[in-house]
Amino acid sequence: MRRAAVLGSPIAHSLSPALHRAGYAALGLSDWHYEAVECDEAGLPGFLDGLDASWAGLSLTMPLKRTVLPLLDEVSPLAATVGGANTVLFDDGRRLGHNTDVYGIVAALREAGVGTVSSALILGGGATAASALAAVRDLGPDTATVAVRNLDRLGGVHEAAERLGMTIRPRPLTDLPTLVEAELVISTLPAGAADGLAPELQARAPGAAHGVLFDVVYTPWPTKLALTARSAGRTVVGGLPMLLHQAARQLELMTGHSPAPVEAMRAALPPP
Repeated sequence: MRRAAVLGSPIAHSLSPALHRAGYAALGLSDWHYEAVECDEAGLPGFLDGLDASWAGLSLTMPLKRTVLPLLDEVSPLAATVGGANTVLFDDGRRLGHNTDVYGIVAALREAGVGTVSSALILGGGATAASALAAVRDLGPDTATVAVRNLDRLGGVHEAAERLGMTIRPRPLTDLPTLVEAELVISTLPAGAADGLAPELQARAPGAAHGVLFDVVYTPWPTKLALTARSAGRTVVGGLPMLLHQAARQLELMTGHSPAPVEAMRAALPPP
């Protein structure tokens, strides 16, 4: 048997098991097993140390994407650049870290018809925000505004920007009414954290109503932020497409089967 799992805290809501299991079924991988494991930062080293040779890989979510880096033997260039790994592979006892979040964000936006953008605003300053910054670079801009509640907690995003060759403009979330004219707004805030910002996400500049909101949250959906953006005329992309595409890339890395059965995995998701 080959084993894999998604780790994080909280983890009960995760749809990763449904996605990966659907992928295994479509590929005929009857000897593969995928589960969800509640694990916080303090428990991660011990969990990794306790794994045997049956383990192929791990998916990581909050709050483990940065915590895992010093516990790895090798980190992919992209994961090192953004300062976060959401995927761990095991190869002859070695732990290899990868980042599929950037791919997931870009693929989700491309799927929604987003090609290049002229300006970007990222809400939040955690590991996913750093991945969002790399995705923004892939979509065109080499500069992005990053809005957070506490400007002192932007160290990881600043470092990622330097490695990416990008410039960020840090701003407090209280400045949001003057920032939402950006063509692409990416919210990396956890579920409920952006609810109070929803009234501010209106079209405040010519063309802003034709912009895009990408909200990484997928449950509950739609978020208040998404509903407000949609009513303002923006294209809205939720967290489910990102989750799907980053999981598909993870499945390819863990199993060696490529391309992943994306449509079979999509069918395992709840309706958007």
